[in-house]
Amino acid sequence: MSFSLPGAAEVFVVGGGPAGLAAAIAARQHGFSVVVADGMEPPIDKACGEGLLPDGVAALERLGIQVPASETRALRGIRFLTAEQSADASFPDGNYGLSIRRTSLHRAMAKRAEQLGVQLTWRTPISGISHEGVYLAKGMVRARWIIGADGSNSRVRRWAGLNRGSRPRFRYAFRRHFRIAPWTDYMEVYWSGKCQGYATAVSSDQVCIALASEDSRLRLEEGLRALPRLRERVDQAEIVSTERGAITGNCQFDRIWRKNVALIGDASGTVDAIVGEGLGLAFNQAVTLAQCLETGDLERYQREHRKLALRPTWMARLMLTLDRRPGLQRRTLQVFRRHPEIFPRLLELHVGTLPPLDLVTDGLALGWGLLTT
Repeated sequence: MSFSLPGAAEVFVVGGGPAGLAAAIAARQHGFSVVVADGMEPPIDKACGEGLLPDGVAALERLGIQVPASETRALRGIRFLTAEQSADASFPDGNYGLSIRRTSLHRAMAKRAEQLGVQLTWRTPISGISHEGVYLAKGMVRARWIIGADGSNSRVRRWAGLNRGSRPRFRYAFRRHFRIAPWTDYMEVYWSGKCQGYATAVSSDQVCIALASEDSRLRLEEGLRALPRLRERVDQAEIVSTERGAITGNCQFDRIWRKNVALIGDASGTVDAIVGEGLGLAFNQAVTLAQCLETGDLERYQREHRKLALRPTWMARLMLTLDRRPGLQRRTLQVFRRHPEIFPRLLELHVGTLPPLDLVTDGLALGWGLLTT
């Protein structure tokens, strides 16, 4: 649904993807009038592994977003596989993850935003911002707060002078869907010396297959040849979606706010997709940002934003040490099998149910296990 744009809004969100919609929903929950503008038309799709970890599921619930059960599948945990070995662990405390098609998630989030009274304006490009508001083709909308949720190549970030940050190690990811009955309720990560493959069931007859590597020319078909166990699963399955690609990597910016502008989601920095934290991180950022808008304290948002990113960034770096290192991949799975308590502990760290200090102790335990295997 489209609306005529008002002359002013308390919060103007640039970008109507999941991060932008989460920010809008959270702001409305705190009583702000909110406008969202995006140049695309819903539902908005993107290359994505389409799995949510338990903390992301909890954030969806806090935002009041309900996705029809027929369009989701519960995920028990994570499984790592190489050509010869595998190891898995369940999410702690009976928690579960969730797999959902990106388009289904976007529809559910847009519906929730509309129910709360967010003005959603699609096919509406933004041409600039100022301390007074946001510029569109038909004029300016005055805004007390401007939220940049326009992705990793954010123009809002550039306009606000917030581009200074770390140089990421980029990887390239591609995704397709295959019509096949799911064979597991785990999020599966397949390792090789060339790439990683990800398999997540998104319905009773579809599995999302994603691939990530440092080779910008590597596509799914070639990558699957390096992952024989995954290729065998889908070799005869019907392809039911076009191949979509995206760039992924760990990227942090020195600042994620200035004056009345704040960034969220990929616009505020990224965590490599290897940890599956992107969506959940954006949802938790939205909850925090809305609280900070209410008090007018964006410096607090800066601090909390860094805390939220600490664990996913650490886990991404840990998992990326396995990238293109078959020997280390093999030894890691040997450690998980010989010391079955380690993988569940790391998964507890991954989903945030253990304190940060345990990152050190469990990292040392894994390192010692690798040395002695």
